[in-house]
Amino acid sequence: MELDNFGRIGILIGGPSSEREISLKSGKAVYESLSKLGMDVVAIDIKTDEVSENKNLIKSFAIDCAFIALHGRFGEDGGVQQILENLNIAYTGSDVFASSIAMDKVLSREFFEINGLDVPYYKVIEKSSFNKIGDKLADFKLPFVVKPASQGSSVGLSIVDNKELIKKAISLAFSFDEKAIIEEYISGREVTVGILDEKALPVVEIIPKNRFFDYQAKYQVGMTEYIVPARIEEKITALLQEKALKAHKILGCFGCSRVDIILKADNTAVILEVNTIPGLTQTSLLPKAAKVMGIDFARLCIKLIELAYEKAQV
Repeated sequence: MELDNFGRIGILIGGPSSEREISLKSGKAVYESLSKLGMDVVAIDIKTDEVSENKNLIKSFAIDCAFIALHGRFGEDGGVQQILENLNIAYTGSDVFASSIAMDKVLSREFFEINGLDVPYYKVIEKSSFNKIGDKLADFKLPFVVKPASQGSSVGLSIVDNKELIKKAISLAFSFDEKAIIEEYISGREVTVGILDEKALPVVEIIPKNRFFDYQAKYQVGMTEYIVPARIEEKITALLQEKALKAHKILGCFGCSRVDIILKADNTAVILEVNTIPGLTQTSLLPKAAKVMGIDFARLCIKLIELAYEKAQV
């Protein structure tokens, strides 16, 4: 598509989730990049998950395509996608169904397991049964991980090293979600694989200065080293890309995603989650991997819009 044929692009930024600040940064990067190309772009700040309010807000901008730069609840869980579907507006990324499954770590893992992908051993706990979890912990050796079932950016995640921290970790997870996951702690190399236009991008190895790739490690400059492409032998790289693309397709994702994986010492690829709207600043992981393939940030944004229009025509 020629740039003149894209129409008005509305970049959906902010959102009501705990990841609002990151979404504002992603949206700003996309807005500035497309504006420099001379495209007709507007930034639409989403501040609530109230359906009618957002529907009226988006309609007021008379956009032809929505570029979704919203992370977390409402932006990645199918909420805003459903509004755009109802308004018959093309939008970037995965559809309502795939978004809602990917955001739910429990449901997505069930899809992965059924389709033969390795995931951490885990159990689900409900906030309503918080005082009855003794039997749930019997199968877990310290350390183990506790996290909300539907959050991104490692929000609410704890690594529990001793029994005194269990209650605090579970309370933290429940402050973000009604469901939480207790899972085995897996030692290995943290890697992520971006997917763009149904193709796997180069593997990124993540080496955080903190114990794990937490919120600070993700968003504070200098707290994490990223190696792109990862220094992993070719055969294992191909395996990681294959598993990541399979996870993306199992959930029905479209356009782009980023698949987080732990590579164990025996080269088993353990799938942690699929992010349907990865970070989209110029220093985020999907853009870093795309750049290695010769796709600069502006071209990446354009490609996602092209795919949005392609999806709308199906």
